Amino acid sequence: MNGLNTVLIVIGLFLAGGVYSFRKQQMPTSVVVLLAIASAMCLVAGVLRIQGIWE
Repeated sequence: MNGLNTVLIVIGLFLAGGVYSFRKQQMPTSVVVLLAIASAMCLVAGVLRIQGIWE
């Protein structure tokens, strides 16, 4: 596991926390959806890099 994998996963988890917080604050749905997509992309990219599927 190198630094980029860790950074991607940490950013993904940070954004996932933002999704929860924004949803709790009744933010517009479009903002919550965009944040959720960004979170999922970071988490998936980090996991794929750990598995060696994506260089």
